[in-house]
Amino acid sequence: MVSVVVVDESLAAPQAAAAGELRYRLGMERLLKAVQELSLARDLDAVQRIVRSVARELTGADGATFVLNDGGDFCHYADEDAIAPLWKGHRFPQQNCISGWVMRNRQPAVIPDIYQDERIPHAAYRPTFVKSMVMVPIRTIDPVGAIGNYWAQEHQPTATDVTLLQALADVTSVAMENISVYAELEDRVRMRTEELVRAHDEIQLRAITDDLTGLLNRRGFYEVAQAALGAHLPVLIAYIDADGLKQVNDRLGHAAGDAMLTDLADVLRSSVRASDIVARMGGDEFCVMMIEPEIDGDTLRARLVNRIDSRNATAARDYRLSASVGCIAVGATTTDDLDHWLVEADRRMYAEKAARRMQRH
Repeated sequence: MVSVVVVDESLAAPQAAAAGELRYRLGMERLLKAVQELSLARDLDAVQRIVRSVARELTGADGATFVLNDGGDFCHYADEDAIAPLWKGHRFPQQNCISGWVMRNRQPAVIPDIYQDERIPHAAYRPTFVKSMVMVPIRTIDPVGAIGNYWAQEHQPTATDVTLLQALADVTSVAMENISVYAELEDRVRMRTEELVRAHDEIQLRAITDDLTGLLNRRGFYEVAQAALGAHLPVLIAYIDADGLKQVNDRLGHAAGDAMLTDLADVLRSSVRASDIVARMGGDEFCVMMIEPEIDGDTLRARLVNRIDSRNATAARDYRLSASVGCIAVGATTTDDLDHWLVEADRRMYAEKAARRMQRH
């Protein structure tokens, strides 16, 4: 006996419609969750991670790819989530791949059988599991990429599949635009922060720098010199006075006096190592601190005198550069403070100045 099964089409159609509506509702719920996730993404990698998995969930596909419009000429398969490797990390000319077609034509491509569609580069797909696919553009106006879904068996993507995937692509375009805005804002904040740091550093530098000579001022000298003594390093301190500054100011004017101080600052700077401390303490007084010195006070004094003589011999000036120097060596084990040694170096400098004055008379 042959059994005959009668299908009541009046019942099948409503059931299919109800299943379609349920699938669409569940898809929209997942899409709304994806919108929240994408709203928190702060870089493209985060967007890709979200989209690649959500794209598969929305359609039940066996694989999904996230493709970027690379300079308008290439498709960059930036990320994927699939049952087997596809093309992650590869770039293809837009005219040779379906994602390029989608971006150039600004519309979805629905392909139930990839080997029956002339837009598909069949040789590139044969090593893969892909039999069917749907590809939608990320933004239909000036597309920035595309999202693809793939099936391992021939599959007819439904209108719901395309609608949900295109909605995801539209949300993705907004997230990518937000990332650009965030990046621009972060750049502005970073640049502004750098400007503030530079301004702060400049203010700090000015606070410890002598405007005329560019050397450290008294405050700057104390900050650095006290640190050297606090580290228990041996130092050589030289206190220097510019001879005859008042007479130069009175006879030639303060511009000449400033030039004389600048000359002496150059001599001092060129006579010691970059690691040593050179400062204008105020007026016509300067100080040098050689940290872990390689020479003694007499050698430093002789070096300064030679440099001053050379400066006087090589340039025509209305004044003659001269300086008195008082030096003192401070051992690493000293317990005396910086002021004690500065007073002693200053005393020796004035003793030399007085001795030289006596010799002239």
